[in-house]
Amino acid sequence: MNSLTDQLGNHHFFNQAPVRIISLVPSITELLYDLGLEAQIVGITKFCVHPYHFKSTKTIIGGTKKVNLDRIQSLFPDIVIANKEENTKEIVDALAKWYTVWVTDIKSIEDNYQMITDFGNIFNKRVEAQKWINKLHFAHDEFNQFIKDKPIKRIAYFIWANPYMVVGQNTYIHEMLQLNHFENVYAFKEGRYPEVELKKMRLEGDPEYVFLSSEPFPFDDSHAFEIGRYSHHAITVFVDGTFFSWYGSRLLHSFAYFKQMHAKL
Repeated sequence: MNSLTDQLGNHHFFNQAPVRIISLVPSITELLYDLGLEAQIVGITKFCVHPYHFKSTKTIIGGTKKVNLDRIQSLFPDIVIANKEENTKEIVDALAKWYTVWVTDIKSIEDNYQMITDFGNIFNKRVEAQKWINKLHFAHDEFNQFIKDKPIKRIAYFIWANPYMVVGQNTYIHEMLQLNHFENVYAFKEGRYPEVELKKMRLEGDPEYVFLSSEPFPFDDSHAFEIGRYSHHAITVFVDGTFFSWYGSRLLHSFAYFKQMHAKL
């Protein structure tokens, strides 16, 4: 029997590698596919858009905040994979009564490496997991060389409107900003995703750039105009949120995206 501990400190016991997997986390669904587990994945959320063909070949069990318990039961999963931030405690607790629920908690690149290692151990994909870790380490080192002489830029990263919310500390996105030599002007705020008043933006950090993420909120030009009224000539940039917020194997593509982004700033 194999005993493993998830990133919340929950202990799980496996007699064998789980065969039927449900993923409640879009970025993890992509990682599991990249680890060679496509055949074992039986259920995903409606937000699991990578790989693209999964939406027609896998069962959709709901969203990340609300799931169809009957549909999950019909799939007879051996394991359900969740995330502390993406999924609610209520969902995790309800599913844990019936299934092994492995909960991830990713706030850093090191957490990401640990998650990949864990999945290698759980699903007997150690070689594949190590290959991905090696690729990510190489790309990370290469990116550090690329970014080392780039100047620090003050950034406000918005994720929601009405009310306006931004990225704070202790988040994976915050780590991605730091990696890029972007100073998060709202890092001083309490909470992971604090609500902010636009009229205070100059006093609270006066960003040089305002990033409007493609997810989870569909920002458009009207939001850019409204936010811009309260900044001191900040440049608004619509960014692909998956490259800042999706962990797992997506990180490899993030490094390439970041290089392209810096060339345009």
